Amino acid sequence: MNQFKQGFNYLLSGFKLILQPGVRLYVVIPLLINSLLFAGVIIYGATSLNELISSLLAQWQWLEWLTWLLWPIFVIVALTIVFFGFSIIANLIGAPFNGFLAAAVERSLTGNEIMSENEQALLQVIILSIKSEFQKLLYFIIRAIPLLILFIIPMVNVAAPMIWFLFTAWMMAIEYGDYPMGNHDIIFKQQREKFADNRQLAFGFGTGVMLLTMIPVVNFLAMPVAVAGATRLYVETPGMK
Repeated sequence: MNQFKQGFNYLLSGFKLILQPGVRLYVVIPLLINSLLFAGVIIYGATSLNELISSLLAQWQWLEWLTWLLWPIFVIVALTIVFFGFSIIANLIGAPFNGFLAAAVERSLTGNEIMSENEQALLQVIILSIKSEFQKLLYFIIRAIPLLILFIIPMVNVAAPMIWFLFTAWMMAIEYGDYPMGNHDIIFKQQREKFADNRQLAFGFGTGVMLLTMIPVVNFLAMPVAVAGATRLYVETPGMK
């Protein structure tokens, strides 16, 4: 149980770590890109809706009452997309930056330079990051499908929510632990083995990430905080190296 709590605390320590000099840049850039992307989508949607309403009113004035209905619906849909889609898109956009973020956090913690940070070209880092994201996605899908089936099996479905919770926490640990470990050329299979040897630590950290992503607005920082926390977990846990 102590390891579970320790894993949770590693996640919380990420809030302080992302504010360190030399680290903040790798947090701000992907957040800025993500915010601009969502702002662009929302502005485009609002403009298109306004043009549609104007076009309808030009032909049928009696539809003016629809304006009072369509705009509130648009605002609700836009907010829903932002709150639930931000983290998903952030992972894809931020993936190429997360390796650098993990390296910067590790350098802040240990004072040691990560060699791969300078040796790898940016294009190579982006390609490897995207490849890693799809590898984790495939791992998730293969296991998620049979787990979801448990929800429709009588008797077994009672335990299904807890099993799904544990699986998701496990995936959160693997998702963000990949960045600091990948900087040290630890492949995906080896990462899973190391987390399996430290299950309570992994579940504690993963549970923390899950809870963080459920808090509106705060979940915008979930990704960099989780990367920073996972880096500290890696640095301070001998069994992870």
